[in-house]
Amino acid sequence: MRRTTAVSAAALLLASAAAACGGRDEGGGSTAEGQCEGQQTTGITADSIKLGGIYPLSGPASAYGAIPKGIKAYFDYVNAEKGGIDGRKVEFIVRDDGYQPPKAVEEARRLVEQEQVFALFQTLGTPSTTATWDYANQRKVPQVFVATGASTWGTDDEHPWTIGWQPNYVSEARVYAQYLKQEKPNAKVAVLFQNDDFGEDLLGGFKKAIEGSGITIVQEESYEVSDPSVEPQMRDLAGSGADVFLNVTTPKFGSQALAADAKIRDWNPLHIVNNVAASVTVLKPVGYENVQGVVSSTYYKDPNDPLWADDAEMKLYRAKMKQYVPNADPNVPYHAFGWAVASSFHKTMEAAECKTREGLRDSMRNLANVQVPMLLPGVTMQTGEGDGFPIESMQMMRFEGERWGLFGDVIDTRKTFGPVQHP
Repeated sequence: MRRTTAVSAAALLLASAAAACGGRDEGGGSTAEGQCEGQQTTGITADSIKLGGIYPLSGPASAYGAIPKGIKAYFDYVNAEKGGIDGRKVEFIVRDDGYQPPKAVEEARRLVEQEQVFALFQTLGTPSTTATWDYANQRKVPQVFVATGASTWGTDDEHPWTIGWQPNYVSEARVYAQYLKQEKPNAKVAVLFQNDDFGEDLLGGFKKAIEGSGITIVQEESYEVSDPSVEPQMRDLAGSGADVFLNVTTPKFGSQALAADAKIRDWNPLHIVNNVAASVTVLKPVGYENVQGVVSSTYYKDPNDPLWADDAEMKLYRAKMKQYVPNADPNVPYHAFGWAVASSFHKTMEAAECKTREGLRDSMRNLANVQVPMLLPGVTMQTGEGDGFPIESMQMMRFEGERWGLFGDVIDTRKTFGPVQHP
């Protein structure tokens, strides 16, 4: 498959980079003294901290380019009004990889070796993170709260410097399986999935979660991120006889699949769209009238939901988005995602005993029910020995009118399904 070739090529680039640079910050790094003696302090001083993020600002996943705008609003607010994080002003450098793994490698090297960042805060996408995590771990640079829900970030024990943030795709798939077991116990499911680790992770988790039930998958179709359209796959799936459609896509293709579903009049399945393509920015171009009743799941507050109109954190978020990123629409959920993950970093960094790279690594792997105001009530961050998944709780939502509406209870997948196992 093409994705394997791309990631392999990226891995070769990383190997040569590590060999050339000795795998450490030789010549350009700095270390702490006192009780944290010898730990890395590259990118952090008594009054500043430099972070680097890698996002697809261009290319087939460019909708995610909204996320760093929410992060910028949060850090600008904290810098101006809170004195930074522990008195340190945050500098957040954003790079564009176009959702291409080799480009992600290039940008990771630039951020670490030229910009001398303290940490890689957010690399977006499973392919890009897979391509860069060997490098980050060889260099002993925290790769904190990567923007991908691949289960490997929380089960792998060879990359302690890399950790996810959002619920992993296996846990998300379990939530959909649980919903179908209750609502459509004999469901026949058709699946469209992105042909990479992201798509395979969620689909694999769903298959495991429905084992022993009356739910069956009757047809699967995949697509490549280079495909111009998924309409041919949708027409094939429409002939499957399925009464449920599981849409495992990134925003561009999620929107195409929703539009194709609406266009195919003689097929009307229950449409489940995965969380990463559930933004109103994906649904709006299709026409809200064409996406009524679509379901998904979430874990953070939707700025479009009037449920949060008087919520203190939502009011703060809206005010600071308007103040610091005035050209960005605060109603775009990806902006709220960025705000939430930046707030999560703030709390994690504050909790670090040593303000060093090692201290951040240890803090992100020892989160004790940390409350983040932009997360849904009942959703907290928790990590520890053998558990590298900060967030594993979600709630179902249904699209009605012009917004998503929550229903049911918050599902703690740790308690309901047990730990996610290493693949």
